[in-house]
Amino acid sequence: MALITLRRNLCHLSDFRIHGALAALKNRPVSRVHKIAEERRSPWFCPLPSEPVRVRFHHACGQKFHSENGNDLLHLAGELVFPPAHDWDTPEQNPSRVDEQTFYERLNHLTSSEEVLSFVSTLQALPDTLAAGALQRICDMERKDGDQKLPKEILKNSVFQALCVQLERESSSLPDPVLVTALQALTLLHADPQSSLLLNLVAECQRRLQRGGLEVHSLCILGESLIKLQGPGCATLELIICQLQGEKLEEFTPEDIVTLYRILQACTVKVNQHQAFLNRINTFSLSVVYSLSPTLMSQMLGALVVLDQTQALPLFIKLGKSVVKHIPHFTNEELRKVLEAFIYFGHNDRFFTKALEQHVASACLTLGPDVVGKVMEYCSRKRILSKPILDAVAETFICQSEKFSPHQISELIEPFGKLNYLPPNASTLFRKLENMLLTHFHYFPPKTLLKILHSCSLIECHPVNFMAKIFSPHFLQKLQGEELYLDRLSLAQLTQLFLTSVLECPFYKGQKLLSKYQVRSFLTPCCSLETPVDFQLFRSVKTGLIDLLGARLYFASKVLTPYCYTIDVEIKLDEEGLVLPSAVHEDVHKRVALCIDDPKRFSLNSKHLLGKEAIKQRHLRLLGYQVVQIPYYEIEVLKSRGELVEYLQRKLFPQSTGVCW
Repeated sequence: MALITLRRNLCHLSDFRIHGALAALKNRPVSRVHKIAEERRSPWFCPLPSEPVRVRFHHACGQKFHSENGNDLLHLAGELVFPPAHDWDTPEQNPSRVDEQTFYERLNHLTSSEEVLSFVSTLQALPDTLAAGALQRICDMERKDGDQKLPKEILKNSVFQALCVQLERESSSLPDPVLVTALQALTLLHADPQSSLLLNLVAECQRRLQRGGLEVHSLCILGESLIKLQGPGCATLELIICQLQGEKLEEFTPEDIVTLYRILQACTVKVNQHQAFLNRINTFSLSVVYSLSPTLMSQMLGALVVLDQTQALPLFIKLGKSVVKHIPHFTNEELRKVLEAFIYFGHNDRFFTKALEQHVASACLTLGPDVVGKVMEYCSRKRILSKPILDAVAETFICQSEKFSPHQISELIEPFGKLNYLPPNASTLFRKLENMLLTHFHYFPPKTLLKILHSCSLIECHPVNFMAKIFSPHFLQKLQGEELYLDRLSLAQLTQLFLTSVLECPFYKGQKLLSKYQVRSFLTPCCSLETPVDFQLFRSVKTGLIDLLGARLYFASKVLTPYCYTIDVEIKLDEEGLVLPSAVHEDVHKRVALCIDDPKRFSLNSKHLLGKEAIKQRHLRLLGYQVVQIPYYEIEVLKSRGELVEYLQRKLFPQSTGVCW
């Protein structure tokens, strides 16, 4: 294994301040070779401007070097020769080589790249394995806050340069794990793909791959590195996946399994081609779930979503149970991926929701807008009325509204309307929202703005100050954009907002919505503002009504009103309270609207109506209907047909002892 004496070499690679080296460099004249090297030296990493670094070489055979493509490393045509060791190289002052275990123990306790390079500079000699380990440690620390380019202070550091030179010169003799680790580290640090260092390492990896024999871990690292360097379409990647398919999954570590998911995730266009392999991986992954760290769990869940692995529901459920205890330990991005997976698989878990409530309530102000939006989307999609989450999110918006984009504001506000919930600080929340809309009205996309205002109206926070604007022809034209027609959902929302202005805001005298933008029914096959009645529940109630009223002709079902709402069951009464046949239109004194509410019309596991059902019942009352709610949880407790008839009689005729028709 090749070794390089760093302390002696580095003092001639640059004249940065390395302890004891400055004095040796001060008295050396700057030769013409030195100046040419300075002019032609090119960076390994792109593109980071930095001041020129003086490099002095003493060549044994002559003075010859070159730079290829304007981005390559400085190549030396022969061996570098260095003068004898100076005083600082004595054993008493320079630590000797450390064994590998001690080296990594020291390395893992260091907290910055500068500390790593300083530690490496104290070593008399460094094996290639440890040089690659040091580079990997620098990579880990520089990428703590996401993908970051290497600071120019590190690029110009002579110890770092020596590590790169060592790996380039000895690439053919590096062990497989050291070779792929070095390539991975340089790739993650945004090394220039056209630099001689990267080209040499990639070429050597490809030669070994062609020969075969690379271990599973090395194949995984190489595959992911090549994706970053050359993209998912590179031919070498297919060879790597092919070799991985031939390996026994039992030989994969949990980290390798997740890396394999990430590799396949990058090749989504070929997911069908790899589906049989994915099925094997999904099945095997069940055995490693409890060995995964929070980071690996989130990455596996993210891959299942991207790869559209809906058939891997058993794996997701097991992962979903396991993530509960890790929720406080996820980063913002990791938590976002976890929530995205729960939304994608349509799954909810009460233990997960409870842990999420505790985390959001305690750390909501530190969560990013994307994560807050994803938390609200999870609650909205699953109809989870979580007051701790909604209250914490409301407080976050009040305190940090400037951090949210128009789309993120929509993601945050819409669930309040859908779940029909007003937080304790509702007045402050909607005052803040109103001020933002007034100030930045033209920055909100028309459809986003309409969704926000419609959501507000569901919970009786009527956007009176914006109705004239959204009903104006100018706004409606912008809302339509380049499409031939406005979409059905936007038209329904506009119609319901207009109906709200008439029924709930009689003081509003501004612009009216033109009739051509009004829909006839809020109940449509898709994007409906009403929930269709549940067939089984309706059939039970219908049977009881026939027994109670005497015949089917005394009530109508699924009645579309002139006001766009569809009534589940309508019963007509005359002035004396007698039931009229549904076909009669004269002498109708009162109309009774039965709302047969199944679980889908409520928040999950609660008796709290959703916003669209609440506004429907509110509007029907304002239109003169006697609204009678028949909720599923009251029907389910009835044990006989007789009890059902008695229940319906109490609901429909609470002040009478019988029914007349």
